[in-house]
Amino acid sequence: MLETLITSKTRIRILVKFFINAANNGHLRGLAEEMNESTNAIRKELNNLSEAGYLEKKAAQNRVSYKANIKHPLFKTLQQIVFKHLGLDAIIDMILERMGQVEQIVILGDYANGIDSGVIEVLIVGKQLNADYIDQLALKIEEEIKREVVFTLQDVPAETGLVIYENFES
Repeated sequence: MLETLITSKTRIRILVKFFINAANNGHLRGLAEEMNESTNAIRKELNNLSEAGYLEKKAAQNRVSYKANIKHPLFKTLQQIVFKHLGLDAIIDMILERMGQVEQIVILGDYANGIDSGVIEVLIVGKQLNADYIDQLALKIEEEIKREVVFTLQDVPAETGLVIYENFES
């Protein structure tokens, strides 16, 4: 979906890195290595996104660090677009539909760190969750979002990861 709007795969990967989780940050060489891209390609996109105000730049000890500009008026919109691009909105909707008393949905692993690796690790926290339904749901979600999804169920709130849904009133 996003590929038709933004033709630069490098730019999409950078947007995913910084807008899936506002806590993510990176520097030129680290991003080039992580994304297996040339430093020139990464530099070009970082400069364009910084000049447009989408990324904040901070220099410290001969290294420039980048992160999402959460004060930008389009931050929330870009974050929602990234969530849709990755299929996280579909995961939330399908889980809440028939999973039981869901308290938290947490993304773990690569995607929590902004790396679009193709395998989304999802932790579902709640009591009396419908474990049989999750097996059917995994196949349905994978078909819809074109990414592998690995689910883990537990009844204790998560200590790490990217929380994409929370409701402790259940």
